Amino acid sequence: MAAGYFHSLKVKPDGTVWASGDNTSGQLGDGTTTQRTTPVQVSGLTNVAAIFAGDHHALALKKDGTVWTWGYNSHGQLGDGTTTQRTTPVQVVGLTNVVALAARKEHSLAVKQDGTVWAWGNNDHGQLGDGTTTNRTTPVQVTGLSGVVNVAAGWWSSLVLKQDGTVWAWGDNYYGQLGDGTSTTRTTPVQVSGLSGAIALVSGHNHAMALKQDGTVWSWGYNYAGQLGDGTTFSRTTPVQVSGLSGVTSIDAKISHSLAVRNDGTVWAWGDNYFGQLGDGTTTRRATPVQVLGFSGAVAVQAGCSHSLALKQDGSIWGWGDNYYGQLGDGTNTTRYSPVRVLQ
Repeated sequence: MAAGYFHSLKVKPDGTVWASGDNTSGQLGDGTTTQRTTPVQVSGLTNVAAIFAGDHHALALKKDGTVWTWGYNSHGQLGDGTTTQRTTPVQVVGLTNVVALAARKEHSLAVKQDGTVWAWGNNDHGQLGDGTTTNRTTPVQVTGLSGVVNVAAGWWSSLVLKQDGTVWAWGDNYYGQLGDGTSTTRTTPVQVSGLSGAIALVSGHNHAMALKQDGTVWSWGYNYAGQLGDGTTFSRTTPVQVSGLSGVTSIDAKISHSLAVRNDGTVWAWGDNYFGQLGDGTTTRRATPVQVLGFSGAVAVQAGCSHSLALKQDGSIWGWGDNYYGQLGDGTNTTRYSPVRVLQ
């Protein structure tokens, strides 16, 4: 599953992709720009292994290692050599043997089997990592990186996790989201300070989080709503530990809230809660994690702009928070302050 700004996607066991929510830019991939409150099938897409969502575009990784994209394409973030919006999937040019993907506002990232990283789309802040600020409509290789196993995309920044458990970042750094102890923008990768033993990496718009082997979560960057989870609203230029959270197996983040799954199947959330995206039955911001109400058996989470999704062991998907565009996929436009099941 994946959560965009105001839309949601899921892959079914048969390799098809289904989407609901906002469709202004064709990000549901059904050939229309019609909003959907229940999931519709993305057109002509099969054999999909995983899906990823930018703010208003989407990416699919097929089992053959090719990448397909659709939706908003203002800066070439679809990677098809154009800036033409697409309401159905197109293939990213010249990209094969891909094992991981990420996307955010207007840029996209991919990791290949050989551990190299490739990027395309908006590059105003150097977020493509090729040493320039030139936009790219087809993939370019990120400078000086090898041994990469996963990627994460911020609003105007990018991060990678290497095999050795270190994290590297580049792009906009106004809020310290690169984690190198400065606020200096970087057009090539720098190492996140004092962080080792990482096994997973995610990024919100201007903050990032890493899950370590010991089950603890560490965060850095913008913190106006408490999205770093350290009990404060102070931004951090180097990683700090999320308070009171251990045994974590999965994490995600978006604009100003963060999510985690613990090894007991419970879901925890912190940060902004204006639309109930923390799932604790309130709209109160939280600077430390709170448990999502009445929810167990979770294995993964995804954060949207102001909504959240969780995947259960039984394969069902549940959502809560903002539902103005039908992004919760429950057949309504009703905001939810605790989890509801996404329609199959």
